[in-house]
Amino acid sequence: MNSLQLILFTLNTRIMGRTKIVAANWKMNLNLSEGEILIEQIRNGIPSVLNCEVIIAPPFTHIQMAIMAAEGSAIKIGAQNCHYESHGAYTGEISVEMLKSLGVSYIITGHSERRQLFQETNVIIREKVNAILGGGLIPIFCCGESLDIRESGEQNGFVRKQLEEGLFHLDVSSFQKVVIAYEPIWAIGTGVTASPEQAPEMHAFIRETISQRYGGQVSDYTRILYGGSIKADNAATLFAQTDVDGGLVGGASLQASGFLSIVDAAC
Repeated sequence: MNSLQLILFTLNTRIMGRTKIVAANWKMNLNLSEGEILIEQIRNGIPSVLNCEVIIAPPFTHIQMAIMAAEGSAIKIGAQNCHYESHGAYTGEISVEMLKSLGVSYIITGHSERRQLFQETNVIIREKVNAILGGGLIPIFCCGESLDIRESGEQNGFVRKQLEEGLFHLDVSSFQKVVIAYEPIWAIGTGVTASPEQAPEMHAFIRETISQRYGGQVSDYTRILYGGSIKADNAATLFAQTDVDGGLVGGASLQASGFLSIVDAAC
């Protein structure tokens, strides 16, 4: 990014601020008809004027249906994963170009379940980030620590390494397109949520780490979501924190009324 681009970017983001995002990660849940019904319920329930972005990331098998079901609404459709290669002999994998051809806007990458269950390293996630940006789509880059790392007090260094190895190779122009989601692994699907002190503390650390690499102007307007047992009854408290710019919602996104309450808290 040259100096003029940076000035324009800064002016634009100062006017717009950091628009909050509520992103639903359905994971491996819901059959096709159940998913279609849920999107219809969400579509009918969201305000006609939104002050935030609403994203739904269904399973791959549901994306075309979701694109059609959300057509004409403010809902954007994302994907839960992708492969870093554009094509080839990768049985069962899906490329960025395939997802883009369906109309996907966002792709989640680096989710803790992919890191833990499928052994995705920072190097693999870095390549996925490159592929997503190269395809003109927006990565939602997940980072976060396990319970043992949190209890040892090493969470800052662990998350810093994820950022450095997964994102900090990008130039400013590319980095400013990335959305980050902090997801403490100990809070995912456990019912335990980071406290009103823990979440903003880590979000502030992430923002400061970005500032050290890219400068305060870019850091100030990077959107950092929280992911970890977000529910209707804690969303407003989480989203009120200074550095929390919305949420990556798992289980609570599978039920329309609860998800709509989370959207209301953000918008």
